[in-house]
Amino acid sequence: MTQLITPQLVTLDQNLGDSPADVIRVLAGKVAVSGRASEVEGLFADAFAREQKTATGVPGGIAIPHCRSAAVTEPALAMARLAHKVDFGAKDGPADLIFFIAAPDGADQEHLKLLSKLARSLIKKDFTAALRAASSEQEIVELVDGALADKPAAHAAPAPAAAAAPAAAESTTAAPGPKRLVAVTACPTGIAHTYMAADSLVAAAQEAGIDLQVETQGSSGAKPLDPAVIAAADAVIFAVDVDVRGKERFAGKPVINAPVKRGIDEPAKMVQEALAAADDPHARRVPHFGAEEQAEREAEEKGEHIGQKLKRALLTGVSYMIPFVAGGGLLIALGFLLGGYDITAVADKVVLENNLGNLPEGGLAIYLGAVAFKIGALSIGFLVPALAGYIAYGIADRPGIAPGFTAGAVAGFMGAGFLGGLVGGLLAGVVAHWIGTWQVPRWLRGLMPVVIIPLLGSIVASGLMFLVLGGPIKNLTDGLNAWLSGMTGASAVVLGIILGLMMCFDLGGPVNKVAYSFAVAGLGAGAVANQAPWQIMATVMAAGMVPPLAMALATLIDKKRFSLAERENGKAAWLLGASFISEGAIPFAAADPLRVIPASMVGGALTGALCMATGVTSQAPHGGIFVFFAIGNLPMFVISILAGTVVTALIVVALKRWAVRKPAEAEAEAVPATV
Repeated sequence: MTQLITPQLVTLDQNLGDSPADVIRVLAGKVAVSGRASEVEGLFADAFAREQKTATGVPGGIAIPHCRSAAVTEPALAMARLAHKVDFGAKDGPADLIFFIAAPDGADQEHLKLLSKLARSLIKKDFTAALRAASSEQEIVELVDGALADKPAAHAAPAPAAAAAPAAAESTTAAPGPKRLVAVTACPTGIAHTYMAADSLVAAAQEAGIDLQVETQGSSGAKPLDPAVIAAADAVIFAVDVDVRGKERFAGKPVINAPVKRGIDEPAKMVQEALAAADDPHARRVPHFGAEEQAEREAEEKGEHIGQKLKRALLTGVSYMIPFVAGGGLLIALGFLLGGYDITAVADKVVLENNLGNLPEGGLAIYLGAVAFKIGALSIGFLVPALAGYIAYGIADRPGIAPGFTAGAVAGFMGAGFLGGLVGGLLAGVVAHWIGTWQVPRWLRGLMPVVIIPLLGSIVASGLMFLVLGGPIKNLTDGLNAWLSGMTGASAVVLGIILGLMMCFDLGGPVNKVAYSFAVAGLGAGAVANQAPWQIMATVMAAGMVPPLAMALATLIDKKRFSLAERENGKAAWLLGASFISEGAIPFAAADPLRVIPASMVGGALTGALCMATGVTSQAPHGGIFVFFAIGNLPMFVISILAGTVVTALIVVALKRWAVRKPAEAEAEAVPATV
């Protein structure tokens, strides 16, 4: 088997940058130079995308960025011992030991087992101390090879990749303490965090005198826990970032849910929480009917506030709704392009009475325009039901979908619009979740998710929409539409400024998503006679394009103010910005937030004001300049973006030139180098 790490893949005591993106890019370059990856950018993109999902920093000054990537041709392990620590999100501070694990999409099981074994070795203090004391790249390689050659810490779970105490491995029935726990660990990649969490939980349980057996659902394979072990357990811990496979095996057990990283950071707390849940008759339990999966698990996770739960449910609804809006909006725009704005009055008649062999007056363009418009209109018709249905799904999982769609359909029927969909979806989700908590006889449990919850949830949620809520929400919606339609002059400009500031404040974060969700949710209410929702969508999209485009321009205006990694990011930011991917500016903001974010907000506000002032519209919720045919007043759309881009780029360059750190700070940072 090819050696995973070589001296060529080791970097000792160098400064690789100030952010995880900088470090990952350098290590990805090392892997590519060694001939184990076909390209740097593809590997970096996959690794950084994984990093953004869950930070890979772990206690002890260690970070393990990792990914599977089509760019990897041969499994590789690149290691860096940093002279300048970088924050990878660990609770105890920045990291100086970085292990970058690069695995091919189809990595074989033996390589994956070795990579997993390495990840588990990193929680051993003697191993990490030896890494910090090593004097050469070859010594690092020998230490890592030694760790890979040792047998992994045996776990009680009957699987080579599972984590459990050695004593428990000999017997699955004898427990060293009065309580028995089982756990499942899993992360999206299944290489590092899965096994480190398992080892950390087992070590914490051993210190507490508790028998804990772990099933690791990782990429190197795992054998499920013995049913007898599960049956004897007093509680279960799910330290996972993905769905638990075979979750129904744990039905009825008190459960503690958390992200896999918490299993590494706070294993002792999780063990104590599981012990407390075992003694609490009101503790949350794994459902019998399997209706609560990842979305609900995260919603009820300990420490999550009601605002976070609400935001997650709403964003779930918006994310599932967007394909209906995107496809529908673009088809409607295509219908207008082919058939003109009069197509709205004749589309129904044309598609029902004509065909390719019997074209209407106006010919093929009118017929195809009518077909495109009608398909788009029908797709948009699902906007409110889909929004409500998947908001309910975000709260109650699959049993909430039917009540949510029904409540959304009622909201649409009553003219309550997307506000009615929001309320109906939340109501349906809460009701469905509540019904799912009922204690019912075993013979009735199988009917709960497919009959009882959809039936009762639809009756309650849709009944309240008809009898109580629909009318007032319709009146509110009508008033909101009238206000938006009447916006002109200064009021429209102010709204554009606010939306522009929100889109550029956190570059794809919660504030950005609120503005974007507001625009997308109202897009279906747009029409030729009411173009305000289309104007809001255009404003949001244009402002969101400014930060990455501006950063790309800034790297051209004054290259020496940016690192090599930032200049490389600038090349990709052109395409990301043109595509309306605000996240393209994140590497710049992460490295220099106090300059990049304020500058981006100024440019975004200018773009938003210009778009609203000149009546730019967009019938597409995404796509940037590539959906030009769905943009109304395209020249001003482009001019607005260019204006914001230039202003932001100039401000960033100016701040980097003249808004510098005080000399005292620079001297303080230089002190360690002279000691």
